[in-house]
Amino acid sequence: QVQLVESGGGLVQAGGSLRLSCAASGRIFRVNAMDWYRQAPGKQRELVAGITSGDSTNYADAVKGRFTISRDNAKNTVYLQMNSLKPEDTAVYYCNAGILSYQLGLLRNYDYWGQGTQVTVSS
Repeated sequence: QVQLVESGGGLVQAGGSLRLSCAASGRIFRVNAMDWYRQAPGKQRELVAGITSGDSTNYADAVKGRFTISRDNAKNTVYLQMNSLKPEDTAVYYCNAGILSYQLGLLRNYDYWGQGTQVTVSS
């Protein structure tokens, strides 16, 4: 069973930093694109940043220049370094990954989500 487990959320003052991690585990053959999304109360889930298996990255305009996404393929882990945090960054942050894994003896490609980690930025 493939799982994504996030860590690193918490409470921080405006201007501070946090680093989120998301590790994939299970009978994984290959991890493709990995993304971070966030969802604030009363709002839709939105893409924050993404990274391909070839390390190409993209960012939402709201976080460009402040957040950095990276990955460690040997550990099947994606990171989100968040600097200069603002109160409007407060949300539950979710990891998403496209993973090719062994399911009942066959290679299958599925999209997986983590359980989410709360980030709260106080003013």
